[in-house]
Amino acid sequence: EVQLVESGGGLVQAGGSLRLSCATSGFTFDDYVIGWFRQAPGKEREGVSCISNSDGNTFYANSVKGRFTISRDSAKNTVYLRMNSLKPEDTAVYYCAAKTPGWAPSLLSFGYDYWGQGTQVTVSS
Repeated sequence: EVQLVESGGGLVQAGGSLRLSCATSGFTFDDYVIGWFRQAPGKEREGVSCISNSDGNTFYANSVKGRFTISRDSAKNTVYLRMNSLKPEDTAVYYCAAKTPGWAPSLLSFGYDYWGQGTQVTVSS
């Protein structure tokens, strides 16, 4: 059974930091691009960051570039999202997702086959 389980969300003040984790199982981790997405109330889901499985290249939305860092640990089948300098507009449910092998890394949700249940991040002003 494929599973992606996010953790690490919570309530933090503006300017603070959080580290989200996405623990995966049930598929060959090293074959998949892993992405982070978020959805705020009343807004469309948006791609935040993704990391390639082949060369470790990373990609970020302009809104988080320089503040968020994505990484992956093949020994633990886990992807992390370190979030620094958090802003109230970062408040959302954050999801990790695994993309079908062979697809190029992208911050568009198309092609991501497996999704986690999400973890809430709330940034207070």
